[in-house]
Amino acid sequence: MTGHVVIAVDKFRGSLTAPEVAAHVAAGLRAPGSGDVPVVELPVADGGDGTVDAVVASGFTRVETEVTGPLGNQVTASYAVRDEPGARVAVIELAEASGLRRLPADPAPLTATSRGTGELVAHAVRHGATRVVLGLGGSACTDGGAGMAQALGVRLLDAAGNDLPPGGAALRDLHTIDASGRLRGVEVIVASDVDNPLLGPYGAAAVYGPQKGASPRDVAVLEAGLARLAAVAAHTHGLAGAAEHDGVVRAMGVAGRPGAGAAGGVGFGALTFLDAEIRPGIGYLLDLVEFDRHVEGARLVVTGEGSVDEQTLRGKAPVGVAAAAAKHGVPVVAVCGRRSVGEEELRAAGIEAAYALTDIEPDASRCMAEAGPLLEKLAARVAARHLTT
Repeated sequence: MTGHVVIAVDKFRGSLTAPEVAAHVAAGLRAPGSGDVPVVELPVADGGDGTVDAVVASGFTRVETEVTGPLGNQVTASYAVRDEPGARVAVIELAEASGLRRLPADPAPLTATSRGTGELVAHAVRHGATRVVLGLGGSACTDGGAGMAQALGVRLLDAAGNDLPPGGAALRDLHTIDASGRLRGVEVIVASDVDNPLLGPYGAAAVYGPQKGASPRDVAVLEAGLARLAAVAAHTHGLAGAAEHDGVVRAMGVAGRPGAGAAGGVGFGALTFLDAEIRPGIGYLLDLVEFDRHVEGARLVVTGEGSVDEQTLRGKAPVGVAAAAAKHGVPVVAVCGRRSVGEEELRAAGIEAAYALTDIEPDASRCMAEAGPLLEKLAARVAARHLTT
């Protein structure tokens, strides 16, 4: 196909999934008067919420199973699988099992666990997965990936030899790690664009703990627990997390690596206990959905997400899409719910223009409630300005 439009959009959080956004944009581009434009709907994600939906839309198969939610309750979660030459690939989204959206009204920053994410990994491996892509984002927990590790055969023990209970606060009592039964022989790739280390003022507890309901005192408790996990890991079975010097935990090795603080430290847990490799989320996921193949010969790429803002410019999905499209010389425009960055900043990021729902409906509540129809109107405007020659 040549002369087509690739619709490579992320979700509009709280309104539409990425596949729904793509479908509404496609409908708007095909609206009467917009011309007969061939389109390819290619929902994307950067590893956070919606990653499973995006890859299922591109041809992966959804698998559902019961796992442990962040508060210990059972939840139905899904992941995606596809057979590739020499590997069965499973795409697992932490938010499916251990996300904030799995919590009731009240958060649980000290006790929320990532165990369900580990159970998803275990289920995928039992069913033949040899490569696991772990998308991090939207987590409810700050446990350093402890729950995930426990679900995959790692024992975290207190001084009396008892297994630690769930949550980041319990890590303060960690005495020994028995990693002899941990998962081995599976390639694990962490897809994340978060570059925070595990510890310190830019770490998992300090930066993301308050977003999960942690008070300043809670943040201090969680920081102490993560520091203890890193210190014990450094001296257990060769796991390199941190080293102790003069009684002070110095972040080193894995704990200090960019991305170790992703998803409440689950990045650290994956690096330490699963020998994972961290790759940029949107770049790797664009490879999974074969963006390069779809964009070849295109005349335009439409990307977007709910809010195009400063966070977008730091490497979220639209900017990743723009960088990938630029390699093929294809222009990119964005659609969004709202926009808070200027045209010069957008052009510097490779995006020619951004069209927001608030451009045609200033009432933000209506933009949320009527996102689909409004998005179709917005896409018709994109077609009129960029596809009529």
